[in-house]
Amino acid sequence: MTLPLAVLLAAATAWRTVGRDALCVTLGKVEEKGGKVVNSSPKLRAVAPGSSGRRAALRFELQGPTEVVEPLASGAVRRQLGLKLLADDGCNLLYVMWRAAPASELVVTLKRNPGQRTHAHCGTRGYQTLRPRSSAPPPALVAGQGHLLEAELGAAGLLVTIDGAPVWQGPVETGDLSGPAGLRSDNLRFTFSLAVDGESAPAKDHCTRLDESD
Repeated sequence: MTLPLAVLLAAATAWRTVGRDALCVTLGKVEEKGGKVVNSSPKLRAVAPGSSGRRAALRFELQGPTEVVEPLASGAVRRQLGLKLLADDGCNLLYVMWRAAPASELVVTLKRNPGQRTHAHCGTRGYQTLRPRSSAPPPALVAGQGHLLEAELGAAGLLVTIDGAPVWQGPVETGDLSGPAGLRSDNLRFTFSLAVDGESAPAKDHCTRLDESD
């Protein structure tokens, strides 16, 4: 069982919480209200510059759907939030997504388009949904409830936990993927705290806004 984020932060100084000013938001925007980072954008894409990209933890409290609903570039409408790993750009990365609709599920997807970087280049191409070696259904995403979603890439593959309980374990062939960790959401409002490992890097000095539309 993976330890809770608070225990990891106390035991491993490599973990750091990413403040709003250190978060590179490439699509959408986040605000700080009452000491909490808040997302109300229909689409949010962001990374933590300087992170290893191999592990991340997202503690959040769901507030509900966004007022405006935006479909994906494929035309599908989803309500989901999750983590991005090895996310150097929007065409080559690993997604760990917790979906509320159209079905409650945890989906791990590898997107690979060598030599391409923006949505204008790769569009919705290059997605591969990965099959776990073992899995468990995630709890339903309900407004007003808080959760901790963690993902870590190691020698044995990818381990995903929700509130400390494993929900997805399996092999992942990341190849030459590299880049920071981050988060993504579609059509959900929530407050959140993102924790990553690696050196702290101010987003204003290391942030390039890429075209991330899907």
